[in-house]
Amino acid sequence: MTHEDFLHEYETALATCRWEEVAPLVHDSCAFVFSTGTYHGKEQARAAFEATFAGIQDEEYRITDVHWVYVSESFATCTYMFSWKGMIAGKFAEGRGRGTSVLVREDGRWYLTNEHLGPLAKNE
Repeated sequence: MTHEDFLHEYETALATCRWEEVAPLVHDSCAFVFSTGTYHGKEQARAAFEATFAGIQDEEYRITDVHWVYVSESFATCTYMFSWKGMIAGKFAEGRGRGTSVLVREDGRWYLTNEHLGPLAKNE
């Protein structure tokens, strides 16, 4: 699997809104930076993802405009645009922003080790 395939698989796993689908793609020593806080390790990440999944019903999440900043045999990092939409407390909601992800390859498999999701830059 290529790093590009991995990112697509991650996006597909997120669309299920099930941590059980996302967890195998996440490195044990991961770090996630979301608008709700910074989460280190798989247990903190699980809690953050499950809270998001529970809070947004019928969510659609998209990753677009991927730019691979650096790729090697064991490391890859990219920036991208993300967007989401769904129902929160019975009302339609949506958002978008800029993401950065860091992947590592161990034992022949890619894992997400760091993700930072934030607002769009002023010029976007």
